[in-house]
Amino acid sequence: MSEQLSHFDETGQAHMVDVSAKSATRREAVAAAFVELSDAVLQALPQNPKGNPLEVARFAGIQAAKKTADLIPMCHPLALSFVDVQARVAAGGVAIEATAATVAGTGVEMEAMVAASVAALTVYDMTKALDKGIRIREVVLLRKTGGKSGEYRRGPA
Repeated sequence: MSEQLSHFDETGQAHMVDVSAKSATRREAVAAAFVELSDAVLQALPQNPKGNPLEVARFAGIQAAKKTADLIPMCHPLALSFVDVQARVAAGGVAIEATAATVAGTGVEMEAMVAASVAALTVYDMTKALDKGIRIREVVLLRKTGGKSGEYRRGPA
């Protein structure tokens, strides 16, 4: 692990990291989120008058990944090669997994995390009328490949 945070200069001022000297390589990241829903909300998912929350969440996550640099101040705008978001009903809620890939000089972890987060928020938005106690939890990076730091895989929780 690095001894210092890369987004701060020697005086402690925040700045965008210069990645111009880094090689453009294929980079991929996978992130996840979980939306905890009551049994009543889970049963109501197919009858949602706003449409299928899981499908809308997928589209929202894909769109969000493409807007990451607009949302996170020090993120580099990236030409994404691939974004996929999957949302599935699981025990106790909706499990979301987002994948982002690019060929660039910096990674796509933030794009995958933003996609998973916004997909989870979209499930909340589309089901909040039924329950205000919905919880979004466990937004995590599952794995990443490419770049100087190589491969990362999240260990068991």
